[in-house]
Amino acid sequence: MIGFILRALLAALGLWIASKIVPGIVVKSMGSLLAAGVLLGIVNAIVRPIVVVLTLPFTIITLGLFLLVVNGAMLGLVSWFLGGFQVHGFWAAVFGAIVVSLTGWVGSWFIGSQGLEARG
Repeated sequence: MIGFILRALLAALGLWIASKIVPGIVVKSMGSLLAAGVLLGIVNAIVRPIVVVLTLPFTIITLGLFLLVVNGAMLGLVSWFLGGFQVHGFWAAVFGAIVVSLTGWVGSWFIGSQGLEARG
């Protein structure tokens, strides 16, 4: 459970960084930011695997680059559900997804692949 919370906080940190450096991503409040982080974690756990399987031919043809579009779509889906978090446009979603992914990747170096409870 602590691993999910840490990953949601990392996603929220990534969304905050993205809102500061990517034009077209707007976060209205800290509560919206935290809700977007949690919702992004849920969407990435439930919806993203289904979309990845359905778009596998495009992913193979583009040598994996289509996954950037899938990640941007997941960010757009979170924006669609949450009023206080807005993503304006395709490129803002793709660049925002890159920032969130990089933040999560760097954060995973510190918390590990299974979360802090796996360290010992």
